[in-house]
Amino acid sequence: MGLLEFKRGGRYHTSMTELIQPRVLKGFRDFLPGQEIERALLVEKLTATFRARGFVPIDTPALEYSEILLRKSDGETEKQVFRFEDNGGRDVALRFDLTVPFARFVAEHKEEIYFPFKRYHIAKVWRGEKPQAGRYREFVQCDFDIVGSDSAAVDFEILDLMKTALGAIGVSGVTIRLSHRGVFNRFLANLGLADKSEDILRTVDKLAKVGEAEVLALLAETAGAERAKEILAYVKGAGNTPADFGKTLDLIEKLAGGPGEDTKRLRDVRALMEATGIEGSFVLDPSITRGLDYYTGVVYETFLNDLPSIGSVCSGGRYDNLAGLYMKDRIPGVGSSIGLDRLLAGLEQLGLRKESAGFTEAAVFCQREEDMATYQKTAASLREAGVACEVFPDAKKMPQQYAWAEKKGIRWGITANGDGSISIKNLATRETKAGATPAEAAKIIREFASS
Repeated sequence: MGLLEFKRGGRYHTSMTELIQPRVLKGFRDFLPGQEIERALLVEKLTATFRARGFVPIDTPALEYSEILLRKSDGETEKQVFRFEDNGGRDVALRFDLTVPFARFVAEHKEEIYFPFKRYHIAKVWRGEKPQAGRYREFVQCDFDIVGSDSAAVDFEILDLMKTALGAIGVSGVTIRLSHRGVFNRFLANLGLADKSEDILRTVDKLAKVGEAEVLALLAETAGAERAKEILAYVKGAGNTPADFGKTLDLIEKLAGGPGEDTKRLRDVRALMEATGIEGSFVLDPSITRGLDYYTGVVYETFLNDLPSIGSVCSGGRYDNLAGLYMKDRIPGVGSSIGLDRLLAGLEQLGLRKESAGFTEAAVFCQREEDMATYQKTAASLREAGVACEVFPDAKKMPQQYAWAEKKGIRWGITANGDGSISIKNLATRETKAGATPAEAAKIIREFASS
């Protein structure tokens, strides 16, 4: 053991001379109440948005058999997975995303769920990548998917929900960039490079990270210098704004050999965007390929307009046969994932984060411990009236109780009087109303909250 321990009176004691230094692993973090409250409030808003559109929650284990998580992954993914042998000798790993466990979930429970099946899942995932700004080894992802339909309507619904969900948590300055893996694959087949499509897709996926010159050099190693130039011309498209959608679609359709189901899908999705008036938030960007193998159709990534360097904060795509790794039936699916912690890191860099100090609206102060029954009765009355309220448990000096309330972000201080009435104080302005009833105090708090 790392501590000096000795037994006294049947119990083990730790020597005070060998205390363990409190610290967390690199890439992992603690969250203080203000940070965690902010994240909890965002999750509540996202949850309400998903539920309003018919999505239901699920959960899956953090730990899975390694073959479940890694069978369809590339070498880079395997390097990032926290993988080990458990006490039973099983080869296990921590989930690195929520999509692959969802595919296993669908295969295992296909007789118990209904199709189309719309789920959301907000949970931690783990990746052993190098920590940097906005990237951690333990972080929260927020996934939402629709499986059991291959229609343009569900592709559109996910894209629309991406915009709506981000708007619900106050993130408006974003651009969602989308493309279609099928069109790119047809284009590569026309160049005689179909057998190298996975390597080329992963190289193009690095464009935003390493730049055009580096990607061109990498493509030349795989496809030759001339073909590399043609690939780069394809991925640059015909413009970089929402208004260029049609021109870029015409260009990549021509380079891919003409119209196909893939370009028709993009036109159908675009038509739905225009019908609902959201087309101004979407750019057709052929460089968006998503490096993971399981994507087969429309793919997309979302960037903060004022901080594109942090990378995509919401991404995903169509994966028409992901569950085929675990079952014979072919079940089409499409979904997206919000990297909640990366998004919060980006908002912090932009100065847009607003930490919330607490949930409690009012505190009943303790002047005499023998009157605790009165204080608890007062707090119960306020809660019944819809006010989040707590009681300070000790008869400490009032400045100490005020300081505690202010640190917790409590706006209202309540003093119970001997005649059964209460005094309510706005702790920010020090304004006080004496002789109030709990119902009157609740009304004051409610009116202030709604003003």
